[in-house]
Amino acid sequence: MEPRHLERIFERFYRVDTARARAAGGTGLGLAIVKHLCNYFSGSISVRSELNHGTTFTVRFPLVEEPNRLSAH
Repeated sequence: MEPRHLERIFERFYRVDTARARAAGGTGLGLAIVKHLCNYFSGSISVRSELNHGTTFTVRFPLVEEPNRLSAH
């Protein structure tokens, strides 16, 4: 992916490949939704890309310990 796209790929409706027809392509919402969900759950998403070699997305969420489910009744 070209570096100029990296700053915008999490924007709603942004598509890197504008040549794809709507019938065969996406709407540009997928990564925006993922970023929103990451933020909602106090997580993060990052991207690393090397042109003509591949793109890596990393999603991180904080580790939250579950409260003890055992209770005395």
